[in-house]
Amino acid sequence: MNSRFIPIVDLRSLNKAPAVPANLESAKGFLSDALGRPLQDLRISVTDRCNFRCVYCMPKEVFGPDYRYLPHSNVLSFEEITRIAKIFVEHGVRKIRLTGGEPLLRKNIERLVEMLSALTLPDGQALDLALITNGSLLAQKAQALKNAGLKRVTVSLDALDDPTFRSMNDVDFPVADVLRGIDAAHQAGLGQIKINMVVKKGMNDHQILPMARHFKATPFVLRFIEFMDVGTSNGWKMDDVISSAEVIRRINADMPLEEIEPNYRSETAERWRYRDGSGEIGVISSVTKAFCGDCTRARLSTEGRLITCLFASRGHDLRALLRSGKNDAEISTAVAHVWRARTDRYSELRAKNTADMAQTERRIEMSYIGG
Repeated sequence: MNSRFIPIVDLRSLNKAPAVPANLESAKGFLSDALGRPLQDLRISVTDRCNFRCVYCMPKEVFGPDYRYLPHSNVLSFEEITRIAKIFVEHGVRKIRLTGGEPLLRKNIERLVEMLSALTLPDGQALDLALITNGSLLAQKAQALKNAGLKRVTVSLDALDDPTFRSMNDVDFPVADVLRGIDAAHQAGLGQIKINMVVKKGMNDHQILPMARHFKATPFVLRFIEFMDVGTSNGWKMDDVISSAEVIRRINADMPLEEIEPNYRSETAERWRYRDGSGEIGVISSVTKAFCGDCTRARLSTEGRLITCLFASRGHDLRALLRSGKNDAEISTAVAHVWRARTDRYSELRAKNTADMAQTERRIEMSYIGG
């Protein structure tokens, strides 16, 4: 009989406020962790709600009709998010990604984009502000997001075949509506749009070539992501992983590829371009080729937990500091001490200790901290 593990402990509550050191310090525009990795990217989850039930993220068996989302009072306000984001920018963050859940479900999300886009880097440059979405509401929201100051979007799209896509999102949502959203974002001028496809063996790996063909010679960059063991509710097994090497092998056999240099050191995707000059693709090898050594990303959960690794089991409660009256200098110093102590390298350790490690500790769900 098939069985699925359903977590009975709500890991959203397993967080403590970071200590505020007695000696406060000023942010200097650069902060590195215990392994020498700088803080450069912040991913902000603006909601734990999603209108999809993707099998690798929010499976219906766990996130059913009776699932209890965070109460509104627990969720950070736009003002609180912007205040924290400003502190992170002062510490060296140059890129902010809004995620979820599905961020476009957050009411008046355009207002938050407008508030964040007003932030500037210490050197006066503009913040790189982007958003990750399932695309279901993008056609309606794209122009307003652009007008508010959003630079780019990344759209999750796991298949072009409509029955496969409906099976993957598990709410019978049509692929045509997501494709319309992608076109609307392009027309609105939302930068170079990235398309993310999570590949799960036996479910949608037959869509690798159709997806590659569809987005070849377009303005969009398609990226293939290995099925990851984020959280504990998606039934992850190594047997379900299609490696990035296999993805490249399949595409290269049909449409010759060549590897190209990354845009920057901490880029998660390995870049490949078509030899005929008709664009590029990316592969994110978070299971078979760990990139912990260059990870510069922090995550802020929906209710204000600072999380230093996608595979974390707990976070640091910044909301408690905000709502207990701590000033910006106190919160900034606390953040600095958390990041300097960071030693996370889950994927590297998993690679050394076999896939069994993936089941040794309950971890926070992706729907709570974003991808």
